[in-house]
Amino acid sequence: MFDKLTEHLERGFKILKGQGRITEINISESLKEIRRALVEADVNYKIAKTFVDDVKEKALGQNVLTAIKPGELMVKIVHDEMSKLMGGDAAPLHIDGRPAIILMSGLQGSGKTTFTAKLANKLKNEKGKRPLLAAAIAQLKALAENIGVPVYSEEDSKDPVAIAKHAIEQARRDGNDLVIIDTAGRLAVDEAMMTEIANIKNAVKPSETLFVVDAMTGQDAVNTAKAFNDRLDFDGVVLTKLDGDAKAGAALTIRSVVKKPIKFIGTSEKMDGIDTFHPDRMANRILGMGDIVSLVEKAQQVFDEKQAAEIERKMLKNKFDFNDFRDQLQQIKKMGDLKSVASMIPGVGKAIKDMDIDDNIFKSTEAVIDSMTPYERAHPDCINESRRRRLAKGSGVSYQEVNGILKRFNNMR
Repeated sequence: MFDKLTEHLERGFKILKGQGRITEINISESLKEIRRALVEADVNYKIAKTFVDDVKEKALGQNVLTAIKPGELMVKIVHDEMSKLMGGDAAPLHIDGRPAIILMSGLQGSGKTTFTAKLANKLKNEKGKRPLLAAAIAQLKALAENIGVPVYSEEDSKDPVAIAKHAIEQARRDGNDLVIIDTAGRLAVDEAMMTEIANIKNAVKPSETLFVVDAMTGQDAVNTAKAFNDRLDFDGVVLTKLDGDAKAGAALTIRSVVKKPIKFIGTSEKMDGIDTFHPDRMANRILGMGDIVSLVEKAQQVFDEKQAAEIERKMLKNKFDFNDFRDQLQQIKKMGDLKSVASMIPGVGKAIKDMDIDDNIFKSTEAVIDSMTPYERAHPDCINESRRRRLAKGSGVSYQEVNGILKRFNNMR
Protein backbone atom coordinates (compact mmCIF):
# COMPACT_ATOMS: atom_id res chain seq x y z
CA MET A 1 0.00 0.00 0.00
CA PHE A 2 1.46 3.35 -1.12
CA ASP A 3 5.00 1.92 -1.26
CA LYS A 4 6.27 4.37 -3.91
CA LEU A 5 4.94 7.40 -2.03
CA THR A 6 6.56 6.16 1.17
CA GLU A 7 9.93 5.76 -0.58
CA HIS A 8 9.80 9.26 -2.12
CA LEU A 9 8.84 10.88 1.19
CA GLU A 10 11.68 9.10 2.98
CA ARG A 11 14.03 10.53 0.34
CA GLY A 12 12.75 14.01 1.18
CA PHE A 13 13.31 13.51 4.91
CA LYS A 14 16.85 12.18 4.36
CA ILE A 15 17.86 15.50 2.81
CA LEU A 16 17.64 17.04 6.29
CA LYS A 17 19.83 14.35 7.83
CA GLY A 18 22.84 15.85 9.58
CA GLN A 19 21.37 19.35 9.70
CA GLY A 20 21.49 21.13 13.05
CA ARG A 21 18.25 23.03 12.58
CA ILE A 22 15.51 23.74 10.06
CA THR A 23 16.08 26.80 7.85
CA GLU A 24 14.41 28.07 4.68
CA ILE A 25 17.54 27.10 2.73
CA ASN A 26 17.94 23.50 3.90
CA ILE A 27 14.20 22.82 3.88
CA SER A 28 13.60 23.88 0.26
CA GLU A 29 15.04 20.72 -1.35
CA SER A 30 13.19 18.50 1.13
CA LEU A 31 9.88 20.25 0.40
CA LYS A 32 10.48 19.99 -3.35
CA GLU A 33 10.92 16.21 -2.98
CA ILE A 34 7.76 15.95 -0.86
CA ARG A 35 5.72 17.90 -3.44
CA ARG A 36 7.11 15.74 -6.25
CA ALA A 37 6.20 12.60 -4.26
CA LEU A 38 2.62 13.76 -3.81
CA VAL A 39 2.14 14.70 -7.48
CA GLU A 40 3.55 11.35 -8.60
CA ALA A 41 1.08 9.67 -6.23
CA ASP A 42 -1.68 11.38 -8.26
CA VAL A 43 -2.45 14.11 -5.76
CA ASN A 44 -3.86 17.22 -7.46
CA TYR A 45 -1.00 19.74 -8.02
CA LYS A 46 -2.81 22.63 -6.28
CA ILE A 47 -3.56 20.48 -3.23
CA ALA A 48 0.05 19.23 -3.17
CA LYS A 49 1.33 22.82 -3.31
CA THR A 50 -1.01 23.98 -0.52
CA PHE A 51 0.03 20.99 1.58
CA VAL A 52 3.75 21.75 1.16
CA ASP A 53 3.18 25.44 1.93
CA ASP A 54 1.39 24.47 5.17
CA VAL A 55 4.25 22.13 6.11
CA LYS A 56 6.78 24.89 5.40
CA GLU A 57 4.90 27.38 7.55
CA LYS A 58 4.76 24.91 10.46
CA ALA A 59 8.42 23.88 10.07
CA LEU A 60 10.09 27.28 9.85
CA GLY A 61 10.92 28.77 13.20
CA GLN A 62 10.43 25.48 15.05
CA ASN A 63 12.93 25.03 17.82
CA VAL A 64 14.63 21.69 17.28
CA LEU A 65 15.15 19.98 20.61
CA THR A 66 18.45 18.26 21.28
CA ALA A 67 16.71 14.89 21.37
CA ILE A 68 14.89 15.46 18.05
CA LYS A 69 16.69 15.79 14.74
CA PRO A 70 15.35 18.11 11.98
CA GLY A 71 14.44 15.13 9.77
CA GLU A 72 12.43 13.58 12.59
CA LEU A 73 10.66 16.86 13.28
CA MET A 74 9.77 17.15 9.59
CA VAL A 75 8.26 13.63 9.68
CA LYS A 76 6.09 14.70 12.64
CA ILE A 77 4.91 17.88 10.87
CA VAL A 78 4.16 16.02 7.60
CA HIS A 79 2.32 13.32 9.58
CA ASP A 80 0.11 15.86 11.36
CA GLU A 81 -0.66 17.81 8.17
CA MET A 82 -1.37 14.59 6.25
CA SER A 83 -3.76 13.42 8.97
CA LYS A 84 -5.48 16.82 8.90
CA LEU A 85 -5.79 16.68 5.08
CA MET A 86 -7.55 13.30 5.35
CA GLY A 87 -10.02 14.52 7.96
CA GLY A 88 -8.20 14.42 11.30
CA ASP A 89 -10.54 12.08 13.17
CA ALA A 90 -12.39 8.88 12.27
CA ALA A 91 -15.98 9.61 11.19
CA PRO A 92 -18.72 7.52 12.87
CA LEU A 93 -21.31 5.53 10.94
CA HIS A 94 -24.83 6.72 11.79
CA ILE A 95 -27.20 3.77 11.98
CA ASP A 96 -30.28 5.41 13.49
CA GLY A 97 -33.87 4.26 13.11
CA ARG A 98 -35.47 0.85 13.21
CA PRO A 99 -34.62 -0.36 10.76
CA ALA A 100 -31.60 1.82 10.09
CA ILE A 101 -31.07 2.26 6.35
CA ILE A 102 -27.73 2.47 4.52
CA LEU A 103 -27.74 3.29 0.81
CA MET A 104 -24.72 2.24 -1.27
CA SER A 105 -23.65 4.06 -4.45
CA GLY A 106 -20.73 3.83 -6.86
CA LEU A 107 -19.63 2.80 -10.32
CA GLN A 108 -19.60 -0.75 -11.61
CA GLY A 109 -16.29 -2.45 -10.78
CA SER A 110 -15.60 -0.26 -7.72
CA GLY A 111 -16.14 -3.17 -5.32
CA LYS A 112 -19.50 -1.79 -4.15
CA THR A 113 -21.38 -5.09 -4.01
CA THR A 114 -18.56 -6.92 -2.23
CA PHE A 115 -18.24 -4.06 0.23
CA THR A 116 -22.01 -4.16 0.91
CA ALA A 117 -21.63 -7.76 2.11
CA LYS A 118 -18.48 -6.90 4.11
CA LEU A 119 -20.27 -4.04 5.89
CA ALA A 120 -23.23 -6.29 6.74
CA ASN A 121 -20.81 -8.90 8.09
CA LYS A 122 -18.93 -6.30 10.19
CA LEU A 123 -22.06 -4.75 11.71
CA LYS A 124 -23.53 -8.19 12.38
CA ASN A 125 -20.41 -9.44 14.19
CA GLU A 126 -19.27 -6.26 15.95
CA LYS A 127 -22.53 -4.41 16.65
CA GLY A 128 -24.92 -7.34 16.97
CA LYS A 129 -27.06 -6.05 14.10
CA ARG A 130 -29.53 -8.20 12.16
CA PRO A 131 -29.05 -6.89 8.60
CA LEU A 132 -31.18 -7.45 5.53
CA LEU A 133 -29.58 -6.75 2.15
CA ALA A 134 -31.65 -5.41 -0.72
CA ALA A 135 -30.54 -6.00 -4.33
CA ALA A 136 -31.26 -7.89 -7.50
CA ILE A 137 -27.64 -8.89 -8.10
CA ALA A 138 -26.75 -12.58 -8.05
CA GLN A 139 -23.23 -11.82 -6.77
CA LEU A 140 -24.62 -10.21 -3.62
CA LYS A 141 -26.90 -13.18 -2.97
CA ALA A 142 -23.94 -15.56 -3.09
CA LEU A 143 -21.85 -13.35 -0.77
CA ALA A 144 -24.76 -12.90 1.65
CA GLU A 145 -25.27 -16.65 1.84
CA ASN A 146 -21.62 -17.08 2.91
CA ILE A 147 -22.05 -14.68 5.86
CA GLY A 148 -25.52 -15.85 6.87
CA VAL A 149 -27.37 -12.65 5.98
CA PRO A 150 -30.75 -12.61 4.16
CA VAL A 151 -31.26 -10.79 0.86
CA TYR A 152 -34.50 -9.23 -0.40
CA SER A 153 -34.98 -9.05 -4.16
CA GLU A 154 -37.75 -9.08 -6.77
CA GLU A 155 -36.71 -10.93 -9.91
CA ASP A 156 -39.50 -9.55 -12.10
CA SER A 157 -39.54 -5.94 -10.87
CA LYS A 158 -37.82 -3.16 -12.80
CA ASP A 159 -38.66 -0.52 -10.18
CA PRO A 160 -35.65 -0.03 -7.82
CA VAL A 161 -37.59 2.41 -5.59
CA ALA A 162 -40.38 -0.15 -5.04
CA ILE A 163 -37.83 -2.88 -4.30
CA ALA A 164 -36.13 -0.68 -1.68
CA LYS A 165 -39.45 0.17 -0.01
CA HIS A 166 -40.58 -3.46 0.02
CA ALA A 167 -37.24 -4.52 1.52
CA ILE A 168 -37.75 -2.12 4.42
CA GLU A 169 -41.28 -3.48 4.97
CA GLN A 170 -39.85 -7.02 4.95
CA ALA A 171 -37.22 -6.01 7.50
CA ARG A 172 -39.91 -4.64 9.85
CA ARG A 173 -41.90 -7.88 9.56
CA ASP A 174 -38.86 -10.11 10.19
CA GLY A 175 -37.32 -8.00 12.97
CA ASN A 176 -34.22 -6.90 11.00
CA ASP A 177 -32.82 -3.69 12.52
CA LEU A 178 -30.67 -2.73 9.52
CA VAL A 179 -31.29 -2.60 5.76
CA ILE A 180 -28.37 -2.08 3.35
CA ILE A 181 -29.50 -1.22 -0.17
CA ASP A 182 -27.09 -1.99 -3.01
CA THR A 183 -27.88 0.15 -6.06
CA ALA A 184 -27.10 -0.65 -9.69
CA GLY A 185 -23.77 0.64 -10.99
CA ARG A 186 -22.64 1.77 -14.43
CA LEU A 187 -19.24 1.82 -16.12
CA ALA A 188 -19.32 5.63 -16.10
CA VAL A 189 -21.31 8.44 -14.51
CA ASP A 190 -24.60 8.92 -16.37
CA GLU A 191 -27.90 10.72 -15.77
CA ALA A 192 -30.02 7.55 -15.60
CA MET A 193 -27.93 6.07 -12.77
CA MET A 194 -27.85 9.33 -10.80
CA THR A 195 -31.61 9.79 -11.13
CA GLU A 196 -32.25 6.21 -10.01
CA ILE A 197 -30.10 6.51 -6.87
CA ALA A 198 -31.48 9.99 -6.07
CA ASN A 199 -35.04 8.66 -6.34
CA ILE A 200 -34.25 5.78 -3.95
CA LYS A 201 -32.63 8.18 -1.49
CA ASN A 202 -35.63 10.55 -1.55
CA ALA A 203 -38.04 7.63 -1.07
CA VAL A 204 -36.35 5.76 1.83
CA LYS A 205 -34.54 8.63 3.64
CA PRO A 206 -31.40 6.60 4.60
CA SER A 207 -29.46 7.43 7.76
CA GLU A 208 -26.27 6.94 5.71
CA THR A 209 -25.54 7.21 2.00
CA LEU A 210 -22.09 5.85 1.21
CA PHE A 211 -20.09 6.30 -2.00
CA VAL A 212 -17.76 3.40 -2.87
CA VAL A 213 -14.74 4.07 -5.07
CA ASP A 214 -11.70 2.10 -6.28
CA ALA A 215 -8.58 3.62 -4.66
CA MET A 216 -6.41 2.30 -7.50
CA THR A 217 -7.91 4.87 -9.89
CA GLY A 218 -6.20 7.75 -8.05
CA GLN A 219 -7.35 11.23 -9.07
CA ASP A 220 -10.12 9.77 -11.25
CA ALA A 221 -11.66 8.48 -8.01
CA VAL A 222 -11.73 12.02 -6.64
CA ASN A 223 -13.39 13.38 -9.80
CA THR A 224 -16.03 10.61 -9.70
CA ALA A 225 -16.65 11.28 -6.01
CA LYS A 226 -17.29 14.95 -6.76
CA ALA A 227 -19.78 14.09 -9.52
CA PHE A 228 -21.70 11.75 -7.21
CA ASN A 229 -21.63 14.16 -4.26
CA ASP A 230 -22.85 17.11 -6.34
CA ARG A 231 -25.95 15.08 -7.17
CA LEU A 232 -26.48 12.84 -4.11
CA ASP A 233 -24.89 14.76 -1.23
CA PHE A 234 -23.64 11.49 0.26
CA ASP A 235 -22.49 11.12 3.88
CA GLY A 236 -19.18 9.34 3.48
CA VAL A 237 -16.69 7.62 1.20
CA VAL A 238 -15.50 4.02 1.09
CA LEU A 239 -12.09 3.35 -0.52
CA THR A 240 -11.72 -0.20 -1.81
CA LYS A 241 -8.73 -2.20 -3.11
CA LEU A 242 -6.17 -0.59 -0.80
CA ASP A 243 -4.45 -3.99 -0.63
CA GLY A 244 -3.30 -3.57 -4.23
CA ASP A 245 -0.94 -1.09 -5.86
CA ALA A 246 -3.15 1.83 -4.84
CA LYS A 247 -2.23 5.41 -5.58
CA ALA A 248 -2.45 7.72 -2.59
CA GLY A 249 -4.22 10.50 -4.49
CA ALA A 250 -7.74 9.40 -3.56
CA ALA A 251 -7.01 8.79 0.12
CA LEU A 252 -5.17 12.08 0.54
CA THR A 253 -7.46 14.43 -1.37
CA ILE A 254 -11.06 13.18 -1.46
CA ARG A 255 -11.85 14.84 1.87
CA SER A 256 -10.62 18.27 0.76
CA VAL A 257 -12.45 18.09 -2.59
CA VAL A 258 -15.90 16.76 -1.57
CA LYS A 259 -15.84 17.88 2.09
CA LYS A 260 -17.06 14.43 3.14
CA PRO A 261 -15.13 11.95 5.32
CA ILE A 262 -13.68 8.60 4.31
CA LYS A 263 -15.49 6.19 6.63
CA PHE A 264 -14.17 2.76 5.61
CA ILE A 265 -11.39 1.16 3.59
CA GLY A 266 -11.34 -2.25 1.92
CA THR A 267 -8.12 -4.12 2.67
CA SER A 268 -8.65 -7.53 1.02
CA GLU A 269 -11.17 -9.62 -0.91
CA LYS A 270 -12.08 -11.58 2.24
CA MET A 271 -15.32 -10.80 4.07
CA ASP A 272 -13.35 -9.43 7.03
CA GLY A 273 -11.20 -7.21 4.77
CA ILE A 274 -12.76 -3.95 5.96
CA ASP A 275 -11.43 -1.34 8.39
CA THR A 276 -12.76 1.89 9.83
CA PHE A 277 -10.73 4.74 8.32
CA HIS A 278 -8.49 6.56 10.80
CA PRO A 279 -6.62 9.49 9.16
CA ASP A 280 -3.79 9.46 11.72
CA ARG A 281 -3.23 5.71 11.31
CA MET A 282 -3.27 6.03 7.52
CA ALA A 283 -0.66 8.80 7.80
CA ASN A 284 1.43 6.39 9.90
CA ARG A 285 1.23 3.74 7.17
CA ILE A 286 2.04 6.19 4.36
CA LEU A 287 5.11 7.38 6.28
CA GLY A 288 6.26 3.79 6.91
CA MET A 289 5.59 4.00 10.65
CA GLY A 290 3.31 0.96 10.86
CA ASP A 291 -0.09 0.89 12.55
CA ILE A 292 0.24 -0.87 15.88
CA VAL A 293 -3.18 0.35 17.15
CA SER A 294 -5.06 -1.30 14.27
CA LEU A 295 -2.97 -4.45 14.75
CA VAL A 296 -3.97 -4.63 18.43
CA GLU A 297 -7.64 -4.06 17.51
CA LYS A 298 -7.51 -6.89 14.97
CA ALA A 299 -5.96 -9.16 17.60
CA GLN A 300 -8.66 -8.23 20.13
CA GLN A 301 -11.37 -9.16 17.64
CA VAL A 302 -10.07 -12.68 16.95
CA PHE A 303 -8.33 -13.78 20.14
CA ASP A 304 -10.39 -15.48 22.83
CA GLU A 305 -9.41 -14.08 26.26
CA LYS A 306 -10.38 -17.23 28.17
CA GLN A 307 -8.45 -19.39 25.72
CA ALA A 308 -5.44 -17.07 25.96
CA ALA A 309 -5.52 -17.25 29.77
CA GLU A 310 -5.70 -21.04 29.63
CA ILE A 311 -2.76 -21.19 27.22
CA GLU A 312 -0.78 -18.84 29.48
CA ARG A 313 -1.48 -21.13 32.45
CA LYS A 314 -0.37 -24.20 30.48
CA MET A 315 2.78 -22.46 29.22
CA LEU A 316 3.78 -21.53 32.75
CA LYS A 317 3.56 -25.22 33.61
CA ASN A 318 5.32 -26.18 30.37
CA LYS A 319 2.17 -27.96 29.18
CA PHE A 320 1.73 -26.13 25.86
CA ASP A 321 0.88 -28.81 23.27
CA PHE A 322 -0.01 -29.18 19.59
CA ASN A 323 -3.74 -28.63 20.25
CA ASP A 324 -2.88 -25.18 21.64
CA PHE A 325 -0.41 -24.54 18.81
CA ARG A 326 -3.08 -25.30 16.19
CA ASP A 327 -5.59 -23.00 17.93
CA GLN A 328 -3.02 -20.17 17.84
CA LEU A 329 -2.44 -20.69 14.11
CA GLN A 330 -6.19 -20.54 13.45
CA GLN A 331 -6.53 -17.25 15.34
CA ILE A 332 -3.57 -15.68 13.52
CA LYS A 333 -5.16 -16.63 10.17
CA LYS A 334 -8.41 -14.89 11.18
CA MET A 335 -6.54 -11.55 11.40
CA GLY A 336 -6.25 -11.35 7.61
CA ASP A 337 -3.51 -11.88 5.03
CA LEU A 338 -0.11 -12.20 6.68
CA LYS A 339 1.68 -9.48 4.71
CA SER A 340 -0.84 -6.75 5.58
CA VAL A 341 -0.87 -7.83 9.24
CA ALA A 342 2.94 -7.86 9.42
CA SER A 343 3.17 -4.46 7.71
CA MET A 344 1.29 -2.91 10.65
CA ILE A 345 4.28 -3.60 12.90
CA PRO A 346 6.50 -0.47 12.97
CA GLY A 347 9.67 -1.03 10.94
CA VAL A 348 8.48 -4.29 9.37
CA GLY A 349 6.54 -2.92 6.38
CA LYS A 350 9.63 -1.63 4.59
CA ALA A 351 11.57 -4.84 5.29
CA ILE A 352 8.92 -7.11 3.73
CA LYS A 353 7.62 -4.89 0.89
CA ASP A 354 9.40 -6.97 -1.80
CA MET A 355 8.74 -10.31 -0.12
CA ASP A 356 6.06 -12.69 -1.34
CA ILE A 357 4.40 -14.04 1.82
CA ASP A 358 2.20 -17.04 1.07
CA ASP A 359 -1.02 -17.12 3.10
CA ASN A 360 -0.85 -20.93 2.86
CA ILE A 361 2.38 -20.94 4.87
CA PHE A 362 0.65 -22.77 7.74
CA LYS A 363 -0.82 -25.54 5.58
CA SER A 364 2.08 -27.98 5.98
CA THR A 365 2.16 -27.40 9.75
CA GLU A 366 -1.59 -28.03 10.01
CA ALA A 367 -1.26 -31.16 7.83
CA VAL A 368 1.39 -32.57 10.18
CA ILE A 369 -0.70 -31.78 13.29
CA ASP A 370 -3.79 -33.36 11.66
CA SER A 371 -1.74 -36.53 11.05
CA MET A 372 -0.94 -36.87 14.77
CA THR A 373 -2.90 -39.08 17.13
CA PRO A 374 -4.76 -37.33 20.00
CA TYR A 375 -2.07 -38.68 22.35
CA GLU A 376 0.75 -37.20 20.25
CA ARG A 377 -0.91 -33.78 20.11
CA ALA A 378 -1.28 -33.75 23.89
CA HIS A 379 2.22 -35.23 24.54
CA PRO A 380 4.65 -33.67 22.02
CA ASP A 381 7.71 -35.21 23.73
CA CYS A 382 6.61 -38.71 22.70
CA ILE A 383 7.19 -37.99 18.99
CA ASN A 384 10.32 -40.05 18.27
CA GLU A 385 11.97 -40.81 14.92
CA SER A 386 9.57 -43.57 13.86
CA ARG A 387 6.56 -41.36 14.66
CA ARG A 388 8.14 -38.51 12.69
CA ARG A 389 8.48 -40.76 9.64
CA ARG A 390 4.83 -41.82 9.98
CA LEU A 391 3.77 -38.15 10.24
CA ALA A 392 5.75 -37.30 7.09
CA LYS A 393 4.06 -40.10 5.19
CA GLY A 394 0.58 -39.30 6.53
CA SER A 395 0.77 -35.55 5.87
CA GLY A 396 2.57 -35.60 2.51
CA VAL A 397 5.32 -33.44 4.01
CA SER A 398 9.02 -34.36 3.82
CA TYR A 399 10.76 -35.88 6.85
CA GLN A 400 13.08 -32.84 7.01
CA GLU A 401 10.10 -30.46 7.04
CA VAL A 402 8.45 -32.42 9.86
CA ASN A 403 11.68 -32.01 11.86
CA GLY A 404 11.64 -28.29 11.09
CA ILE A 405 8.02 -27.94 12.26
CA LEU A 406 8.77 -29.79 15.49
CA LYS A 407 11.83 -27.60 16.06
CA ARG A 408 9.80 -24.39 15.55
CA PHE A 409 7.14 -25.73 17.91
CA ASN A 410 9.72 -26.42 20.61
CA ASN A 411 11.25 -22.95 20.16
CA MET A 412 7.82 -21.36 20.52
CA ARG A 413 7.08 -23.60 23.49
